[in-house]
Amino acid sequence: MELPILKFEEEIVETVRKNSVVVLIGETGSGKSTQLSQILHRHGYTKSRAIGITQPRRVAAVSVSRRVASELGVTLGEEVGYAIRFEDRTSQKTCIKYLTDGVLLRESLSDPELNHYSVIILDEAHERSLNTDILLGLMKRLIKVRPSNLKVLITSATLDGAKVSKFFSGCPVLTIPGKLFPVEILYSKGTPASYLEASIHTALDIHIREPPGDVLLFMTGQDDIDKAVKKLEERVTTMEEGSCMDAIILPLHGSLPPEMQVRVFLPAPPNCRRIIVATNIAETSLTVDGVVYVIDAGYVKQRQYNPSTGMYSLDVVKISRVQADQRSGRAGRTRPGKCFRLYPSSVYHEELLEATIPEIQRSSLAGTVLYLKSLGLADIDVLRFDFLDQPSYESLEDALKQLYLIDAIDGKGSVTDIGRMMAELPLEPSLSRTLIAANELGCLPQALTVAAMLSAENIWAQTSRKNNDKKRKPIQNLPDGSGWGDHIQLLQIYETWSQADYDPKWCIDHNLQVRGMMFAKEVRKQLSQIMQKIARGPTDVQSKYRRQNSSEDYAKLRWALCKGFANQLAQRMIHHNGYRTLSHRSQLVQVHPSSVLQPDEYGNLPDYVVYNELITTSRPFMRYVCAVKLPWIMPISEKLEKMDINLLSGGQSAKNFGSLRATSPSCNLESAQHDVTKTSDEHEKKIQAARERFLARRLKK
Repeated sequence: MELPILKFEEEIVETVRKNSVVVLIGETGSGKSTQLSQILHRHGYTKSRAIGITQPRRVAAVSVSRRVASELGVTLGEEVGYAIRFEDRTSQKTCIKYLTDGVLLRESLSDPELNHYSVIILDEAHERSLNTDILLGLMKRLIKVRPSNLKVLITSATLDGAKVSKFFSGCPVLTIPGKLFPVEILYSKGTPASYLEASIHTALDIHIREPPGDVLLFMTGQDDIDKAVKKLEERVTTMEEGSCMDAIILPLHGSLPPEMQVRVFLPAPPNCRRIIVATNIAETSLTVDGVVYVIDAGYVKQRQYNPSTGMYSLDVVKISRVQADQRSGRAGRTRPGKCFRLYPSSVYHEELLEATIPEIQRSSLAGTVLYLKSLGLADIDVLRFDFLDQPSYESLEDALKQLYLIDAIDGKGSVTDIGRMMAELPLEPSLSRTLIAANELGCLPQALTVAAMLSAENIWAQTSRKNNDKKRKPIQNLPDGSGWGDHIQLLQIYETWSQADYDPKWCIDHNLQVRGMMFAKEVRKQLSQIMQKIARGPTDVQSKYRRQNSSEDYAKLRWALCKGFANQLAQRMIHHNGYRTLSHRSQLVQVHPSSVLQPDEYGNLPDYVVYNELITTSRPFMRYVCAVKLPWIMPISEKLEKMDINLLSGGQSAKNFGSLRATSPSCNLESAQHDVTKTSDEHEKKIQAARERFLARRLKK
């Protein structure tokens, strides 16, 4: 069957020819993601330059490029390729390039005018990812710089076309209908106590009662998906043989290995139904043919950042009406379908937001601000950058302070040499700064390992991963971080694995994910190569370790982490009633129970630690914690005393930027200059009580 977008080929090409920017609203099933690049390719837009198509998700960039290469009959990585973080399957021949929005941003650092491309397509723009929003602002600037030889297309199924058209000075909006069949929407009478159990029950009910057709069940994340897949498999296998057709249960999420992702796109065997359990990646980024029934519990897992506390929360929140409509549309791709919404119609009409809150308004902007400043373009003012939806000034202020504390910008807000090197690394600013500091301190091999291990989405095998409030079951013979914390443990785990010649069986025996560890090994190799290119002076990026690490090596690494995570510093640890707690910005926050950070022989926990992230699940937790020393903190304290937010923002008056506060909400380090004996009486009493309990237990032994 011909895809609907092909009927509009001439209109699309003519509109693109006459306009620098075109907004294309392609309804679900129209073929926009796979066909638009091919249409422009046929009409000569790849003769001298390439067509770049961005995707918010890595899985989509890979799968769509594979599909287009297949349709054109070329080898993936040749004329058609993809580039995602830490993986590039392109060549000199590549003229159609699918890439994540983050990769395109990195390319623009070395080529701000993106001269390699004749067309840039921002696909799935409705997802409003942080990087896509930055690209929208950059494209607005770029079409003025390259008005004659650059075309920009913004495509989506549900984007507010009028809003984007206004942003681009009234550019045309084309609407391409999809090939949707009617979808019957079925609401529940009430909200279930457990959306997981309700989803499983509904899936089984469909499997038993409904005619053939695949089922797409939306879950909030990998944990819920794994639980649902396991329970569905158990219940399907216990059904009486011959009572209904067979079923295969397939997970679909961003962390899935490529070979398992491919299974989702293969048709079901004869007399067999597929039940696909997916995250919101299946809303628009990936299209799974054969789906007739959709189960929508109405929730999504969302990270939200509070610049006042520096804390992320990982919340299960209600989806927007746009997301609900996207989900239901997946049921009408091949024939009439049904969407089972596990919430009443009143919830849809009265409680769901119209659209999802853009990521730029709920994320830390430190990386964004560093990127924009690193472009070195005189016409870009970070605090007045033209975003489709402006982030709060508090978020921008927070980002400036973070970057100042880790030496990425100087006291006047200008990017430092360190900041420029950081921008070239495909890492969060904190890890980039850690690598640069490690190179100066002589512990780069160790820091490369830690950065690579933290870049892997997960190294722990499923059997050892509990919910966020439970302690991970200790694994025998697994390194323990020598009492200094989780970063040191990650280093020791990788080193021990390297000494086992990277044997996958070693990972399995120690309850580690083989794929996660292999990914870390590849990332480490690539980071080593990048550091060799950008670091000034000699670098030591050996992949093997000449000797066992000493306490001095660990101290250097912890010092480098302190420099990198200066904004993520907490003070005066307390061990109280079994909880490891710390004072952080005038509140008590707990160390995640899975942390290996240990008290000393007197029962005292470190006075100062750095952590990777502060995240709220059932309560506020620090994740990946490492002990640091007071002398390392003193320079950070001194920087805070000198910091002037007006200068950091470019010397502008604070009144021009709203209520920019002169004090730092991002990092409560002022007390670092005082001796630890000057902490509050309440904390001192708790520490003394903890010490006495510890000594009492030792005496009993």
